[in-house]
Amino acid sequence: MAGFQPAYLALSASGELARRAEAAIRCLEHCTLCARACGVNRLAGETGVCRTGRYARLSSYGPHLGEEDPLRGRRGSGTIFFTRCNLHCLFCQNYDISQADRGEPVSAHELAGVMLELQGLGCHNINLVSPSHVVAQILEALVLAAANGLRLPLVYNTGGYDSLTALRLLDGVIDIYMPDMKYADEGNARAYSDAPDYPAVNRAAVREMHRQVGDLQLDEEGIARRGLLVRHLVLPNDLAGTQEIVRFLAEEISANTYLNLMDQYRPEYQAWHFPELRRGITAEEYHSALEAARRAGLRRLDRRRPRFG
Repeated sequence: MAGFQPAYLALSASGELARRAEAAIRCLEHCTLCARACGVNRLAGETGVCRTGRYARLSSYGPHLGEEDPLRGRRGSGTIFFTRCNLHCLFCQNYDISQADRGEPVSAHELAGVMLELQGLGCHNINLVSPSHVVAQILEALVLAAANGLRLPLVYNTGGYDSLTALRLLDGVIDIYMPDMKYADEGNARAYSDAPDYPAVNRAAVREMHRQVGDLQLDEEGIARRGLLVRHLVLPNDLAGTQEIVRFLAEEISANTYLNLMDQYRPEYQAWHFPELRRGITAEEYHSALEAARRAGLRRLDRRRPRFG
């Protein structure tokens, strides 16, 4: 993909990026920028489910070599971990970040500086981790970062509980969408993430993401430049509904969807209170999920070696 430029540069040059940021900030006055649509006035310091007010809170940042191969490459993915989340997953493996107040508030100038620092370190992209509740703050910072030389593709690394309001503000801004698809069943989404509408919201979001960026495109070195990359964590006892999710991706999104079928579930956070979540998945469960994806017709499965002996 010679001559690649990230999507947001055209919007930056036209002034549209600044207008999107202003519109997103206005949305914080009666917040509908994630699927919770709490309606609180975050500009006045009120907080909803995400417990985040006017400013994003930053947990950590740096080059990450543990992401998918098309993101990490040789120099790492420039990950920015935001504090808090709009989901309450009882088995979250990053619960110290997503469910606690670890991290410091950052201004738009500070967040833009982090993006530029990661570019200076040679990272292949800017990887925004748990961004759904801080879309406005990301856009505000991106205006400044783009004006000061940011040229890396943006990765929107989300739990998949995203509002169409936010995604439309991000149209032409995000280069690579990387949503989770956590559940096919409303009851399990309610029980384990306090989000009964997750399956419907998630599918609508993935459709919109794919409409914006299409299938994942790689450059001559195998590095992702644009497109959709989906993550699905296989849960014990088929609680995630893997067969339904892979069928949805193959039939309603694209058989060329790049899917990371993840095998690393382990009981964390509050999972020990639920007998059905108290164990890791078995080799048979993972291979069954892999076969389901293949039978559905998905052709681009992450080839990482499973952890089973």
